[in-house]
Amino acid sequence: MGCAREDSLSHRPILSGRSARGHMMAGCATLALAFAGVPLHAVQAAENVIISDADCERNKAAGTITYISGYGYSASAGQLDVFLAKEMGFFDQLCLTVDINAAGGNGQLLVSSGQAQFTALGSASDVMLAAANSRNLTAVATYGSTSPFSIFTNEAVKSLKDLEGKKLGYFINITPIALAMLDAAGVDVSKVELIKMTNYDPTVVTRGQVDAIVGYASNQPQTLKAMGLPFNQFLPGDLGLQGTYNVMEVNTQFLTEHREAAGDFMRASLKALDICLADEEKCVDMISKLAEENNQGSAFPRDQQARTWSVESNWVRTSAYGPPGVQTHAEWQGEYELNQKFGGLKNPPPLDSMMDVDLVASLYKDGKLIWPEK
Repeated sequence: MGCAREDSLSHRPILSGRSARGHMMAGCATLALAFAGVPLHAVQAAENVIISDADCERNKAAGTITYISGYGYSASAGQLDVFLAKEMGFFDQLCLTVDINAAGGNGQLLVSSGQAQFTALGSASDVMLAAANSRNLTAVATYGSTSPFSIFTNEAVKSLKDLEGKKLGYFINITPIALAMLDAAGVDVSKVELIKMTNYDPTVVTRGQVDAIVGYASNQPQTLKAMGLPFNQFLPGDLGLQGTYNVMEVNTQFLTEHREAAGDFMRASLKALDICLADEEKCVDMISKLAEENNQGSAFPRDQQARTWSVESNWVRTSAYGPPGVQTHAEWQGEYELNQKFGGLKNPPPLDSMMDVDLVASLYKDGKLIWPEK
């Protein structure tokens, strides 16, 4: 038999009985497909599928799912896990074809227009503030109940009240939760000089070019700590303010038409996230290698990625509203009200129109992610 001959020529151990017959049959099937012109990687992917034929065909029918990373190869939930779900083969196991755009700076626009299907944002505030202008978007996952923002200052600023008469920098726009922090601390914002930053170097604070910056607690302050530079940091939680950490959005029409496939996309991503919560070093190595291979290594060096994930992974673990990704109206309510007061959110859409609280919750049983068994 031709297949048996190939096996003996490769010097693999001879099997006997049922094992030998099963081994030869599988080998013959693979060779037959290969000779028929089916690429070997496609054959291997098919062999790794862990869902039923019907579910596989259903997911294939969804077509290519394009994910837009809002911040390159950052080691952040809603990004890291998508990249690694693809690398680890979880999408293949669920018959999903996933394409990743790691250079997209306008993820919401692309997803809203249907040119992509998924993208991640920094917080629920980002979803809410864009809701007035963005249609066809639904938030399906929130990864933590800790706001990622902080105000870090040079060592001369001992309290937020000390910012009166001083310079406070911000990126893109000053976030509503930062304004809420200043309000809670009794700061007269009219006495603070607000400066839009174009330089992400956090040492401008320690060198006194500005007195403080509204930044990400997992990024710039961690860099200053690693450099051993003195500074002070103020967090929303210090002032009794709760926020949200990272949100996954999906094209609403896609979610409506391919809900099960959207659920399996999240299932695969959350499977990778579970691994990255258990083995931080492995995942930091993998995402840093991907960044390097795709010419983003200088923007996302491994030491920075490790610092970022060490902070952000804890935000996922300590979420007050359920296992990773599960979101509730209660989780968003405080930020919803905060954005109306400090974000200029006039007549905002109801929370129900912006978020789906059932999709990701349905992927868990007794707090554990449901993963198909072959």
